[in-house]
Amino acid sequence: MLRRCLSTTGARGAEVTAMRARAAAALDALPSASSSEVSWVDGRVLGAAELEADPLRASFERHGFAKIEAFASAAECAGMLARMGDLTDAWDPELENPVAFRTDGEQEGAQGASDYFSLSADRVHFFAEVDAVDDGAGASGGLRPGLAKGEALNKVGHGLHVADEVFKEYSGSPKVTALARRLGWAAPVLPQSMYIFKQPRIGGEVTSHQDSTFLYTTPRQTCLGLWLALHDATVENGCVWVRPGSHRETLRRAFVTSPDGSGNMIFEDEECEGAGGEGAAAAGRAEAWAWEGALPEGSWPPPSDGLFAAGFIPIECKAGDLLVFPGLLDHLSLPNASEAPRHTFQLHLVEGPGAGVRWSERNWLQYPGKAPFPEL
Repeated sequence: MLRRCLSTTGARGAEVTAMRARAAAALDALPSASSSEVSWVDGRVLGAAELEADPLRASFERHGFAKIEAFASAAECAGMLARMGDLTDAWDPELENPVAFRTDGEQEGAQGASDYFSLSADRVHFFAEVDAVDDGAGASGGLRPGLAKGEALNKVGHGLHVADEVFKEYSGSPKVTALARRLGWAAPVLPQSMYIFKQPRIGGEVTSHQDSTFLYTTPRQTCLGLWLALHDATVENGCVWVRPGSHRETLRRAFVTSPDGSGNMIFEDEECEGAGGEGAAAAGRAEAWAWEGALPEGSWPPPSDGLFAAGFIPIECKAGDLLVFPGLLDHLSLPNASEAPRHTFQLHLVEGPGAGVRWSERNWLQYPGKAPFPEL
């Protein structure tokens, strides 16, 4: 696990300032939308007039992400923070032996054979930080002595949007539906939600990945991520880094049920269709394999030259801001080695049967009895 304490004073402060300046320059250097763009979700050609009328859609299609400031009100954020506090208080680690959540090279072993993970699809299950579990190996174990349970959690998922009224209210709100429609989703359904803690000092990195790896649809990938900041998310406490343009690359791998009948989940390399076809998209996919499930060399510690060199840009958000991106976008986050919390609530939508899209039967996430996902 990567660790080094950050400070906003002295040499460390200068590094952070330089990173912000470098990020701002990289964002400014991104090209404007062309006279036409191809819709990521359905392949429709968007003309100049349509793109000019909606700069957010133009940025989403051109670069693969868009930030919406103040998408959630301060009251909404406070309500979700308070509700998660209640859920955490009610969680008993002695009854639910803590399971650590990983995104590194041991992810397949940690999550792939975990019933607690696979049964979380429509429930509220709790997952600890690797450094919070007593054995430190990512398997079941007690919490480290002296660590409060509220400080030990990595995430809560994956059915908050169906099992809890506070998170359900936000997830099914008209503004969430309107945003999905605005970005081109015709018949969206909501399979997954997650509350991510990114704890101060021990909040681990989330390695390079594409969300469609875990939320696979056919005949095309249609996952849409809605990443809501409940605290300010900064380069110090682990904001998201995106690689603009990578949403036009093809999917690298899928996390699916093993064909051996064991019921375990495995990663399979993918040769499936994406939104970008061949050529540059295929070349980008090949290059990204160097850091799939890991971090580009030189990512940590700051100033994170390796991340910038690989084309990643940090996107800082204020509490209430929403970062939205399609499921093929390459993204990651660095550890939170600061003293500041960085909680987020994340939704993942996909196109539903009404748009001629099917949820893969081999996906790790399945509702009991193959029940349908909530429609938006």
